[in-house]
Amino acid sequence: MKKFLLTIAAMAISFTAMADEGMWLLPYLQKMNIKDMKAKGLKLSAEDIYSINKSSLKDAIVIFGGGCTGEIVSDKGLIFTNHPCGYGSIQALSSVEHDYLKYGFWASSHGEELPCPGLSVKFVRSIEDVTAQILGNVPSTAGEAERQKIIAENQKGLIEQMSKDFPKSKQAQIVEFFGGNQYFAFVYEVFNDIRLVGTPPSSIGKFGGDTDNWMWPRHTGDFSIFRVYADKDNKPAAYSKENVPYKAPRHLEISLDGVKEGDFSMIMGFPGSTTRYMTSYEIDQMLEVDNPQRIFIRGERQAILWEAMEASDAVRIKYASKYASSSNYWKNSIGMSNGIQKLGVKAQKQAEERKFQQWADKNTLPEERYIDALTNMEKVVAAITPIEGSMQYLQEAFLRGVEIITAARTATARLDAFYKDYEVELDRKVAKRMFAIAKENMDPKYLPSIYAEVIDKEFGGDIEKYVDWVYDNSAFYSLEKAKAIDEETAKAVAMQATAMAPISIDENDCPAEVVEKEKAIALEMMKQDPKNANKPEAILAKIAEGKMRKFFEENTLLNQAVVGEKYSIREFLQQADKEANVIAYKRFALEA
Repeated sequence: MKKFLLTIAAMAISFTAMADEGMWLLPYLQKMNIKDMKAKGLKLSAEDIYSINKSSLKDAIVIFGGGCTGEIVSDKGLIFTNHPCGYGSIQALSSVEHDYLKYGFWASSHGEELPCPGLSVKFVRSIEDVTAQILGNVPSTAGEAERQKIIAENQKGLIEQMSKDFPKSKQAQIVEFFGGNQYFAFVYEVFNDIRLVGTPPSSIGKFGGDTDNWMWPRHTGDFSIFRVYADKDNKPAAYSKENVPYKAPRHLEISLDGVKEGDFSMIMGFPGSTTRYMTSYEIDQMLEVDNPQRIFIRGERQAILWEAMEASDAVRIKYASKYASSSNYWKNSIGMSNGIQKLGVKAQKQAEERKFQQWADKNTLPEERYIDALTNMEKVVAAITPIEGSMQYLQEAFLRGVEIITAARTATARLDAFYKDYEVELDRKVAKRMFAIAKENMDPKYLPSIYAEVIDKEFGGDIEKYVDWVYDNSAFYSLEKAKAIDEETAKAVAMQATAMAPISIDENDCPAEVVEKEKAIALEMMKQDPKNANKPEAILAKIAEGKMRKFFEENTLLNQAVVGEKYSIREFLQQADKEANVIAYKRFALEA
């Protein structure tokens, strides 16, 4: 999972190409890093890099889109980012008539720049260590489930507290570091009017078909250019023709003088997370299960997509970003496995583990649990590896591979965007292969029950026949069918309200006088029951509360069971659209 980690690294270029690397947190530069950085040639102060009281370099480095790094390079909001980072937005703007992916795009004026719906840019306004607020009330004896519950509650409460006076354009996010041992609160200002300024053609930006940035040196024109727009007061605003280029508090100045040996350089941005602290057992799981499966499953899907993309420009444009996204970690898995084996990483890990075990045996007590830590880790990895392997098939082959499943999980408001870049018959072809490879490779005991209960029983084990039936009968076969679900869902809810006459939407909407009356009735019934003669009033009140849950299930719309079914109206709505809800309803009768 990619995390928004603000990091900084510095290097001094010499004959030995010496470099420092690591996660250097901006609020701690003054305390931990600045002295060493200055010794290597840095001329800036720590406050020049990170300050919440004045403009600093942090104001020029942005989170671009979902987590990429971007740099503001002018006083008119111009952003440079990697070509893969801009690729999805470039694809969304492209068509057969305007193929910006293939031929590139260059705006010669602000008026020619292309709005990118759904694209945002985040500026970091402050970073604060909130470890004490998040972990302060977590008992040392807490189990993992309890620990995570308390942490989640603390995070939610802190975000609500921090955000109560925020404008809509600001947001807070709590990010964990070092395996959940430290937490930071990031405050962002979000800009949503972002426009494409320029991108090289794919022959440059994607030279050799390489759309990721896992390799160095790069042999592509690895850049794309965008611009942030704001309202006339330089504040975040929705897209408008009246908006103007954003003037950031700080921007990077571009030098045309080049570099010379010994110049100080540093990198500041938002990299992905690291797995450098994996055990040797986890490396085995990665090399023997995780990476080979990901490479195989994605490779099978990509081959089908590529054939279709090569045959049609329209399909190529629709699936360019999807293909690039899939091939990104496909290539990463190949390279990572090769690198780990080539560099003998597992042997290095085993040497470190032996050294740790020797230390634990000599310096710790059994009750401290250091002595058997590695043994327990090995047992856990051995136990979960088969399960993880099967889960990966479910995730890669079905949840990521079969798009009609994505359509079923897509909110109504986003259906138009989904179907714009969707080819149902291509997806049908992919689905047949994904269902087949899951059957061929998964441990039978983890195989979804649909294979035995439906495919085998009703379709004689014919996977292709089953997939054809699913697509031919799916409500998500087309945008028109998917949108019709809304009407059907609304009609079903209306029929429920008509037939079952609920008194309110849910327990929160139920009139207070009704609730109090029913509570009094329930409590009195408890008191009248001879079995409760010796029970304290407080216990009877709790039993009455349980009776109220039954009352709400029978008398409030969202809690009522769908007629003839075991699930509630609330569950029915969630299945149709996770964002659907009932905000009001009216019952009336017509008389002759």
